[in-house]
Amino acid sequence: MGMVISFTCVTPQELDRAEQDPEWARDFLWKIDEIRPDNPEAYLDKAWAGLEFLLGEADEPLEFLMDGNPIDDEGSLFIWDVESVRDTARRLRALPWERLVTHYDPVRMTEEEVYPNIWDPEDEDEPEYLKGAYETLVSFFEATARSTSAALMSFSF
Repeated sequence: MGMVISFTCVTPQELDRAEQDPEWARDFLWKIDEIRPDNPEAYLDKAWAGLEFLLGEADEPLEFLMDGNPIDDEGSLFIWDVESVRDTARRLRALPWERLVTHYDPVRMTEEEVYPNIWDPEDEDEPEYLKGAYETLVSFFEATARSTSAALMSFSF
């Protein structure tokens, strides 16, 4: 499976409960699709580190495992409060993919061992993997910010 990151939109009240009870949060994440089928979610798969690389190179650093606040001992659940969601949405909205992709450098990404270490200078379609993940991320943060909601981030490894 590898290391993957996903985001789920939650209410501020659900965020508070998750912070107090990470086990409740884990269970809640398994049930959210049944509870709210149209709930905004963003599954980044393994593209998260590639996105971190591009964002850092674009002087808009975003470190998924550092910018959220961990709520469990394993480092697998993180909370993003309403203000963090709004700020991230604003920052991502200001950075279109066309500008971000100019920082795509598969040679350097390979040298720096950017996870998942799949960057091939010969593969012209590779940025599309990151583009899809970036569009998903932007859409998630915009929808979540519009609804004045917060986010739970899950890091599976």
